[in-house]
Amino acid sequence: MDTPQLLSLYRTMARIRAFEEAAERASQGGVQAFGAAAVSGSAKVRGPLHLSIGQEAVAAGVCAHLQRADLLTSTHRGHGHTLAKGADVNRMMAELFGRSGGSNGGKGGSMHIADFSVGMLGANGVVAAGLPIACGAAHALKLQGRPPLVACFFGDGAINRGPFMESLNWAVIYQLPLLFVCEDNRFSATTATQPMTAGDGAAARAQAIGVPAVTVDGNDVAAVSEAAGALVGQIRGGSGPRLLHALTWRVKGHVSVDGQAYRDPADVAAARATCPLQRARTRLLALDVGAAEIDAIDAAAHDEIAAAVAFADASPPPDAAAAFTDVQTLGAGQWL
Repeated sequence: MDTPQLLSLYRTMARIRAFEEAAERASQGGVQAFGAAAVSGSAKVRGPLHLSIGQEAVAAGVCAHLQRADLLTSTHRGHGHTLAKGADVNRMMAELFGRSGGSNGGKGGSMHIADFSVGMLGANGVVAAGLPIACGAAHALKLQGRPPLVACFFGDGAINRGPFMESLNWAVIYQLPLLFVCEDNRFSATTATQPMTAGDGAAARAQAIGVPAVTVDGNDVAAVSEAAGALVGQIRGGSGPRLLHALTWRVKGHVSVDGQAYRDPADVAAARATCPLQRARTRLLALDVGAAEIDAIDAAAHDEIAAAVAFADASPPPDAAAAFTDVQTLGAGQWL
């Protein structure tokens, strides 16, 4: 990977990290300065957030190979995927704040954030629920004879649910243009995944059903990008579905207010030691990129997110009269 590519990936990861950290502070309340803005008083984001801090390399490395017309489905831990796909950061933060300026009018929130303008079909609060949605989208593209593909992110806990095998089977039978991405952070809510998962995991299960799979170090953004680029190229060439099994680490708890008392502190320390941003930074320094240039990327990301926090905080709440719009269609009024 050349230096400009790695710098671009680092920039994406820095934006995701800054967004997640600001969102975490906003969900916890308190008074903490963040760049030119401040999150103060009671929590601005209602309810806990599912953060992807420590997993930024997967979103950045995969989405670097997606075009604007490509589609994407995400998980309850989907801020990074949404940002990496090109969603507007101001509207994303406003959505988390539940404001009318949000990408979904403040009614989707963190777990159901979406931005159809960049092909992001939505996060999903139900484990494995994004897989059949991705299959439906990919099947529609194939029937329409359109060239885009679909990337489907899901966690390691999803492979023990029925929609995983059902979706892989459907994708193989109909040779759909679909990239399955297992973002394996080794924890399913508050339980370690490995003791609950028989066999050799996501890649082995995919291969058993006929989906070629590649396992990669999910905290090495260059490795993720290289593997994802190869798989995306195969899919665009008409090969049918592929699966990327990215092994990463969950640094934070299941939600933003989870202190992880159930987890061995040594495990958390080991996860922090594999930080994808630090690893990319070390590699950039070895490529003779100056520390000042990398620091400038970090500062720009923090300033951008600080502005997004200010935008969200200043945005008005949704009008109560709009509570049921965009929620259910009543057709031509025949059910009124």
